Amino acid sequence: MRIGMLTGGGDCPGLNAVIRAAVRVGLQHGHEHVGLHGGWRGLLQRDTQPLDRDVVGPILTRGGTILGSSRTNPFKDPDGGERCVRAFADLGLDALIAIGGEDTLGVARRLHDEHGLNVIGVPKTIDNDLSGTDYTFGFWTAVQIASDAIDRLHTTAESHDRVIVVEVMGRHAGWIALEAGTAGGAHVILIPEQRPDVAEVCRRVTERRERGRRYAIVVVSEGVVLGDEDAGGEVDEFGHVQLAKQSVGERLAELISERTGAEARPVVLGHVQRGGTPIAYDRVLATRYGAQAATLAAERRYGRMVALQGGRITDIPLSDAVSVLKTVPEDVYRATAQVIAGP
Repeated sequence: MRIGMLTGGGDCPGLNAVIRAAVRVGLQHGHEHVGLHGGWRGLLQRDTQPLDRDVVGPILTRGGTILGSSRTNPFKDPDGGERCVRAFADLGLDALIAIGGEDTLGVARRLHDEHGLNVIGVPKTIDNDLSGTDYTFGFWTAVQIASDAIDRLHTTAESHDRVIVVEVMGRHAGWIALEAGTAGGAHVILIPEQRPDVAEVCRRVTERRERGRRYAIVVVSEGVVLGDEDAGGEVDEFGHVQLAKQSVGERLAELISERTGAEARPVVLGHVQRGGTPIAYDRVLATRYGAQAATLAAERRYGRMVALQGGRITDIPLSDAVSVLKTVPEDVYRATAQVIAGP
């Protein structure tokens, strides 16, 4: 079999580990592998490279993706599906492994369901918001990076009696903020799933200062909308609203300073959470995902997404994976908020 592979959407640690494992296991089944550059754009443009043992051998610990990525959406054009089918045939592909999040796998689902292409999905989203899987690779590396930053910010905030607002990734789901904020001992955690009360945030900052704790760490997801402010402006090819030019962390720091008189500084971690080598857990998880994707291809079980459920690697229909985002349940958030709001 000749198997294509692509990585779509934002990069995250562990992508190369998936590619490596899928190729190494696929070779044991006698498969040939072709990498498509730049996500779905690589398929449409027939921009490829061979993937063999020598190419993938040294990439386990590398961040990013050797195949490159983009947010190209073939279905933004009426004939996008047919163009993908033609490219699939022109490249002589028997199957395609798509590694990506909701958008990338949404395209994969449509190509399988509506056009009959032999597609297999691997869940990739740094926000951990894909349904049907306990965790996505790269998520815990991002949490580790963010919690390390919060640890360091505690000391400088305390030294200068400052409030530091740490903005982390999380457009629609607050998993990174929740886990990193909890691990880092934040005093306030704000997530997109719960509309924030800025007055309450300021009250808690003021109470801490009145008790002699003159600094505070506030962790906020990038997708949090403050009050009645606009959530953003332009949209991408998948119709997602782009984040506002002034980040929520910057705006929240301004509001805290204005309303409490405390010196508040924003720290926007941004793409540093995506970069660098994956931690050991994510290398192992990504390797298990890639191996299972190769096995699904060998068994010709298409229209499926690899998943982690209860510690075991399994697979689910692509349609189940992209039907609804996995957001932070209110009871989980409230249980954490109870702890961080303590004395």
